[in-house]
Amino acid sequence: MTLTNAPRIESENLILRGPEKRDAEPLMAFLLDQERAAGFGASSHRGDAWRWFSLNVGHWHWHGFGYFTIEDKATGQPAGITGIWYPEGWPEPELGWVVYAGFEGKGIAFEAAQRARRWAYEDLGLKTLTSNIVPSNTRSKALAARMGAVHERTYTNISMGEDELWRHPSADEVLS
Repeated sequence: MTLTNAPRIESENLILRGPEKRDAEPLMAFLLDQERAAGFGASSHRGDAWRWFSLNVGHWHWHGFGYFTIEDKATGQPAGITGIWYPEGWPEPELGWVVYAGFEGKGIAFEAAQRARRWAYEDLGLKTLTSNIVPSNTRSKALAARMGAVHERTYTNISMGEDELWRHPSADEVLS
């Protein structure tokens, strides 16, 4: 059972859905992996990782959007998260993505992020989105560029420190 009012949306190989209790363990495992989660905001212990999972549930209730769980249609397993993130202190709504260990290299992040961006433009009515990427995260920068985003500026993120703001094509450009 979903913990939010998130819609269930699909792409060719994926289901994007609201977080469920069964999604907590895979997300916490990712957040506790200091190397893999460094560019996202790794947690130093399970309590912090659990709070991040709960924060995402609350984010959905506060804003009406947040991170979807990416479910692989072929296996039914959680493969990562993607969605729109806009906590206090963020410069503007951000399109973010994470793919869990064992699901990399399959185009999942690209497919999921494209579907989440389209949902944000079509259903939420957002006109523009950014992706905030730590400078060392070359894989996320490559994905942002592949999606047509361009580096706009560097700024100080209240959670991550130095961050790059990548601007995605506008709703008009994506939906036309």
